[in-house]
Amino acid sequence: MRVLLVDDHRLFVEGLRNLLVSEGIDVAGEAHDGLEALAAARRLRPDVILMDIHMPRCDGLSATRLIKAEMPECKIVILTMSEDDQALFDAVKSGASGYLLKRLDAEEFFDYLAELQAGHPPFSAGLAEKILREFTHPLLRSGSPAPRACDREDDQRTADEEETALSPRQVQILALVAQGQTYRQVAQTIGIAERTVKYHMAEILDRLHLDNRAQVIAYATRLGLTAK
Repeated sequence: MRVLLVDDHRLFVEGLRNLLVSEGIDVAGEAHDGLEALAAARRLRPDVILMDIHMPRCDGLSATRLIKAEMPECKIVILTMSEDDQALFDAVKSGASGYLLKRLDAEEFFDYLAELQAGHPPFSAGLAEKILREFTHPLLRSGSPAPRACDREDDQRTADEEETALSPRQVQILALVAQGQTYRQVAQTIGIAERTVKYHMAEILDRLHLDNRAQVIAYATRLGLTAK
């Protein structure tokens, strides 16, 4: 994995570079604003860009849109201090593959990078739930009439039937994953091996006829399993 670092705080970039290199990750280069990021991405063709939001000349969200328009295969993960919901939603709309907060510790950070490599969008705990609430209920947000009582009852009955297709342990794992925990964190929380968590997740995908982790989180949100 070749990584491009984009942040206007040079001391932070230096520390992040050293951290990544210590884990054997190839840091291809760095940039300090969005325009530099676009030029560096064109020149270096990195696999992953770790992108701050607030930078001079061209911010991270604008840079993300520009880079994704030219290089859609490049994965851009926002790495920021901002917990603003609108910044989160705009990042996803701009094509970002993930959104991580700088308060992560090193172990969590590398867990999320491993999940990115495995094809799972990395989002700091609680952020995936916010995204799903924002993007999976457009009719309710647009002011459409609420569902009729009979529709709500039918929906609840279907949700109850689907939930019984999973074991209690799988429901527990489903809820923790939907809350933003990595597989390693889930394993530590409930005291099982990480490979067991992965086995259960594969079973969950199969039983619910889902294709990926994002669909798992959407399912859990519909059942109300993401409440902490």
